[in-house]
Amino acid sequence: MNANSRPAPRIGFLAQVDHSALTEGIQLFVAADELGYDVGYVRTRHLQDALSSPLTFLAVAGQYARRIELGTAVIPLRFENAGRLAEDLATADLLLGGRLRAGVGSGYSSHDAMYMRAFGSLPGERAEHVDRVLADLLSFLDGEIVSTADAHIEGVEQGTSLTLQPRSEGLRSRIAYGAAGPARAAEAGRDGLGLQLATMVPDDGSGRSFELLQLDVLEAYREASREAGHGEGHVMVSRQMIPVAQESDLERYQSLIPRERTAAPGVTGEFRGQEIGGHDAVFSEVVIDTPGVVAQALVADAVVQQADEICLTLPFGATASEQRTVLETFGQQVLPHLVTAII
Repeated sequence: MNANSRPAPRIGFLAQVDHSALTEGIQLFVAADELGYDVGYVRTRHLQDALSSPLTFLAVAGQYARRIELGTAVIPLRFENAGRLAEDLATADLLLGGRLRAGVGSGYSSHDAMYMRAFGSLPGERAEHVDRVLADLLSFLDGEIVSTADAHIEGVEQGTSLTLQPRSEGLRSRIAYGAAGPARAAEAGRDGLGLQLATMVPDDGSGRSFELLQLDVLEAYREASREAGHGEGHVMVSRQMIPVAQESDLERYQSLIPRERTAAPGVTGEFRGQEIGGHDAVFSEVVIDTPGVVAQALVADAVVQQADEICLTLPFGATASEQRTVLETFGQQVLPHLVTAII
């Protein structure tokens, strides 16, 4: 990697902000801004005590955290109307001064019935609906003429071409897709989108490791992006590797990892199970250890080595204070070793 003289990777984090702690969530982003992180992401969840309207939160947080870029990982398109989402993305980006890095994805599949009352039923397959919403969203952001003004629109001359408003310069180039498999990643590359890689990949039955499976996803994206004339694209990779500076913190962070991962001090190893949609999946290893061990694990990760952006997944369920402690420890004691080793 050093021979290629790659630019230093951007460093970000992914936090879960609950509706019951919105102010604390804003303070976390302010702290991350002061610590020098390049970008902060939030999760999106519906019918839960987690952000269901992330763009509203980010637009407010960005008025306090004035430098850091802010993004979503991810907005599930199953629940979205392309026109309204295009308007909301552009409005949030304007309020943030062009700092929005929105990630979109498909959504949840196996439990769809519980969302029908609030979000309506799907006319067909979920994947087909997501494809339509994504295609329309990108077309709207590209400035598609959607209608022509008639005599009843005030302040607009009859016959004027109409596009979705507002428009935000450069927003389209900062949209990313959260893809788990190679096919979806390749589509993102062809569309000129960024790629967000999480801590899970579909299990293809080959028995290969998480790292090898995710390398396939990354390479499919890069190849498709190059062939479509978009260059190498932009790949964000998230990992749950928690540096623990004090022994007293170890037990607390272990308790925040899902029970089936049987987290223990050190590297837990990858895990095979089912993801949120009910499909077989392989999950990345979790590291809860000293900053040196965390740095070594990240440096040894082949996917991280090829990423343009490394995203620290903060332990979900941790308090704002605990999340800030992880950000401080990672930034001060892990990051210097990491950046030196992979550029």
